[in-house]
Amino acid sequence: MSTDDREANRLSARVSRYAKVGANVGGVAARMAGARLMGVDIGDRSNAETLRRALGGLKGPIMKVAQLLATIPDVLPPEYAEELAKLQSEAPPMGAAFVKRRMQAELGPDWQKRFASFDLHPSAAASLGQVHRAAAHDGTALACKLQYPDMQSAVEADLRQLDLLFAVHRRMDPAIDTREIAKEIGARVREELDYRREAKHAALYSAMLAATPRVRVPAVHPELSTDRLLTLSWLEGKKILTYKDADAETRNRLATAMFEAWWLPFSRFGVIHGDPHLGNYTVFADEGRAGGINLLDYGCIRIFPKSFVGGVVDLYRGLLEGDAERVVHAYEVWGFRGLNRELIDVLNIWARFIYGPLLDDRVRTIADGVSPGEYGRREAFTVHKALKEKGPVTVPQEFVFMDRAAIGLGGVFLHLRAELNFHRLFEDAMADFSVETVGARQADALKAAGLR
Repeated sequence: MSTDDREANRLSARVSRYAKVGANVGGVAARMAGARLMGVDIGDRSNAETLRRALGGLKGPIMKVAQLLATIPDVLPPEYAEELAKLQSEAPPMGAAFVKRRMQAELGPDWQKRFASFDLHPSAAASLGQVHRAAAHDGTALACKLQYPDMQSAVEADLRQLDLLFAVHRRMDPAIDTREIAKEIGARVREELDYRREAKHAALYSAMLAATPRVRVPAVHPELSTDRLLTLSWLEGKKILTYKDADAETRNRLATAMFEAWWLPFSRFGVIHGDPHLGNYTVFADEGRAGGINLLDYGCIRIFPKSFVGGVVDLYRGLLEGDAERVVHAYEVWGFRGLNRELIDVLNIWARFIYGPLLDDRVRTIADGVSPGEYGRREAFTVHKALKEKGPVTVPQEFVFMDRAAIGLGGVFLHLRAELNFHRLFEDAMADFSVETVGARQADALKAAGLR
């Protein structure tokens, strides 16, 4: 086949995909819009199920985006969020012959000689790529993450459909301006295509968590990595939900490890893992018991300006001490604009929900009496109802994944039924905090990881 024929085939595939995604998303969006105009409740279960089925059969970022939307409270009606949350990172895998061609494209015709063994059947298939188990010639177990073909074009097509979905949402329900949310999701999903950047993220986390024994980070093998192939050391572990009925000590140990994995890098370096998805970590054994977590995926990493981290601490201190001026300052640092007293009161409803366990100096669950599926829904409904009357409000771009990480992590704590003093954990994480210290540490860490 000639180069022109191959290009034509790829173009045809992109057009076909775009048409399929556009018809699926656009069709449901049109029904939602029509229902709203006719005064019908758009929280129709059949519409939500149709959208999930339409997206679930596709590889690529539209499934990733759907999973993101399902975890950001109040962006979608509850029925849609519930259905999209069912999307699993188990897309149909590439076949063995196709894997061979993709590996040859990344490492050359003798690629198999670079490994002692390579399993052509994937151990995991996700939205942007799939993972194969392999072994180096020195016996080191490896995890090779191979990107699906033509993902850049798929990303752009899917993000255009996301813009359409958000535009429909804004017209139907202008209480929350979603434009900055769309920008942030687009920026992070595009970054996930760059596996060399993800390798640097892994190196960054290895350095940031070097003194945290409850969290393990895989080593990068750059000689076996490219822009679209990332080879890391294989970390043995079990799924975290395997331990949801373990003894309280084990569940609390794992919850503490999760807290450290997410909040220590943020409080000390201004970096957060934006995707606390259950497939992104496993539990390692230590002397026959659950010792901590393996943090596996580094595609969705958010690096914040030091001022944003200062805003997080200002809001915490302001709520803890009843300092209204400090609370308002925090919102302004984050990028909220046009605030008045009524909008601040609305934002405080959500802030007190997120910060509630951190403000409460006692051993407790993350949200007493709340099921994982309902976590944050009541507060989101109250905020949304108030914003319809007092808003609209534009959610700042940098706020999106911070909020998502907090909700996702809270869901894990609920699954584990963890009982911890979250206030003490947070205070310990912030023990030597200053904006200047975070900025200096971040600059050094990013430079060492090759990110600056």
